[in-house]
Amino acid sequence: MKNFKQKLTPMMAMEKMRKYCDYQERCHQEVRTKLLTLGVYGQDLEEIIAELIQEGCLNEERYARAYTRGKFRIKKWGRIKITHQLKAKHVSDYCIQAGLEEIDEEEYYEAIRYNINIAISMGHKSDFEISQYLMAKGFESGLINEALADIHRDAK
Repeated sequence: MKNFKQKLTPMMAMEKMRKYCDYQERCHQEVRTKLLTLGVYGQDLEEIIAELIQEGCLNEERYARAYTRGKFRIKKWGRIKITHQLKAKHVSDYCIQAGLEEIDEEEYYEAIRYNINIAISMGHKSDFEISQYLMAKGFESGLINEALADIHRDAK
């Protein structure tokens, strides 16, 4: 027996996308990909995205701000990694900049120091290894070096 997939009407697809966007913030690319997997293409896809934007269900600046807050506060990522990930999701430069505004400079520096301690606890001994670990997490090398110098100064 063949398993026939029910064809979604544009109205049904719109309702699914409202729920999808209500569950958590989404970027345009995620919604577009989801619609394509549901078999919605062309003009119907574009109209659904436009309506979601008009209704306020889909807002890329709000998404970039929420994404940045989450990745910074929970995963302790740096600005470089956050920016690369948002670009991979085709988020505009304007929205990326708005998202990065969510990061407090003092908290950012503390996150670097926190990650240095994590790197040390993982067995990274040299400043080079620690720097590599932090750069992989998306932190700027100048700030990493500054934080390492502060830690060395504090240790004396």
